[in-house]
Amino acid sequence: MGSIVQFERPDGKHCSGYYAEPAKDSKAAGVVVIQEWWGLNDQIKGVANRLADTGYRALVPDLYRGKVAVEAKEAEHLMHGLNFGDAAGQDIRGAAQYLKQSSSRVAVMGYCMGGALTILAAANVKEADAAVCWYGVPPLDYVDANAIKIPLLGHFATEDVAFSPSQVEGLEKKLKDANANYEFHWYKAKHAFANENNVNPDSFIHYNPDAARLAWQRTVEFLGKHLKVRTLAQH
Repeated sequence: MGSIVQFERPDGKHCSGYYAEPAKDSKAAGVVVIQEWWGLNDQIKGVANRLADTGYRALVPDLYRGKVAVEAKEAEHLMHGLNFGDAAGQDIRGAAQYLKQSSSRVAVMGYCMGGALTILAAANVKEADAAVCWYGVPPLDYVDANAIKIPLLGHFATEDVAFSPSQVEGLEKKLKDANANYEFHWYKAKHAFANENNVNPDSFIHYNPDAARLAWQRTVEFLGKHLKVRTLAQH
């Protein structure tokens, strides 16, 4: 359904990404999708395809430059090797600028590591019109809540051991103190509850179809409200 595209970063360097668009609307609103710590794998490409089916252009920047992890230790190594400031300010912003060439409005949406990057992007990517964070929080010292001027939706898990509820509460306090336009939802689930590949019930990451379905529904409603597009499907 999608294809690999090249786009330019603000600093003039280039990055590649997975791109998908609606069958009949190449100028629809856009969503920059930010990967989990696994990399640009088939699961996150599926999220982009699902957004395209819903009526959005979607672009997943390849933050790991072709590397994809299968085991958690490898993913952790790749994540710790990532320059988050460069990823948010260059790769993700470049992806937003690429979409804005044809889309009048663009959102940023990320999962896990990508959720943390979404918070940073909400403050630093001036092209973004809305942001959706799925269970990820950056170090709070790096969050300039006063710079977040766009609507922010957050999905978090009560049983998350990767990003604890106390971390989320710290983020929420900063957002509240800055009078940011945010909306957080909590789900009785473990970390990464929207990733259908997480089927091991004994792992700290586990798929919860009910929580995933409700969070997706809220996301589609949020994007429809703030990007002002008519969605083709809400499945």
